[in-house]
Amino acid sequence: MYQREFDQRLKQSLPKAVLFFGENDYMTDHYIEYYKQKLDAKEETLALYFDEWDFEQAKSYLSQTSLFGGTNLLIVKHDKKIPKKELDQLVALANKSSDNYFIYGYAGTAANAKVLQSSFTDKKGGVWVRFFAPNIRDGIPLLQQKAAQIELDIDHYALQHLMLLLNNNLALCMNELDKLAILGTRISSKDIDRLVYSTAPLAIEKLLIEIFNKKPITDTITKLLELGEDESSILRATQYFVNEIFLINAYIKVHGQPDFKEIFGFLPPKFVQDQKQQLALRVKSVSLLKIYEHLLESEIAMKQAPAAQREVLLYSMLIKIQQYL
Repeated sequence: MYQREFDQRLKQSLPKAVLFFGENDYMTDHYIEYYKQKLDAKEETLALYFDEWDFEQAKSYLSQTSLFGGTNLLIVKHDKKIPKKELDQLVALANKSSDNYFIYGYAGTAANAKVLQSSFTDKKGGVWVRFFAPNIRDGIPLLQQKAAQIELDIDHYALQHLMLLLNNNLALCMNELDKLAILGTRISSKDIDRLVYSTAPLAIEKLLIEIFNKKPITDTITKLLELGEDESSILRATQYFVNEIFLINAYIKVHGQPDFKEIFGFLPPKFVQDQKQQLALRVKSVSLLKIYEHLLESEIAMKQAPAAQREVLLYSMLIKIQQYL
């Protein structure tokens, strides 16, 4: 089903087992938080993200009675498909007890999620929900709801301007609303232009995340160049981003869990921490080493090349990174 159908379903009851997939990670997180609040399950939630996935641990969690007589909410996020037999068991366990719930956020492509849907049918006590890439029409109501919650005075046109400025990234828009609310005044489009970062750095971050998620990147590179970014600035941003992923990766191997305040010297927004932690968990150290070497070689090549050839070298450099991942 699609999001609107799922919203109607939620008005009746909370489905016991849900598969989320598609092109909108924010909505997956949004509904996970919705479940946590409705079930009051923040303290008894088991979250297994990417390399943390362990079927036996997940199965054991749903098989046991809640220690405090509350709810068992299992949340799994993974870009790899969980075997059907395992999924069927978890869905069955979620439906076996009134205290159990299972959410599976599949981070792979929508096409690959098709085979997973058979484990989340009504007959088996589950539902699947596909999300599409955020757009202004669907995003504005969510931003209006957020603004009302934090008592931020901002009109429809200013919210629309914010979404355009942030390339329809709902997570970033929500974060900016929290910042704007601190002012305690009515927010206009001019205020957003003055206080919110431009699209170019955000587009670079989007590009680098797409690279590490092995998604198509040529359109994003073209957009960056159209925004006025030059090849050198994109190269420097790529080097900085790869270094961040390396630091998180190394810290996790030594300490188990990342401390972003200790790694970066400051605390990024929670969704940024989660996003970069997931990337760092997936990438292998040997791949990072190859990427480092590739970036050094590319930097030398771009500095020595005529200006007319640097754009081609940039495309080649970024596409090559995906081959190492």
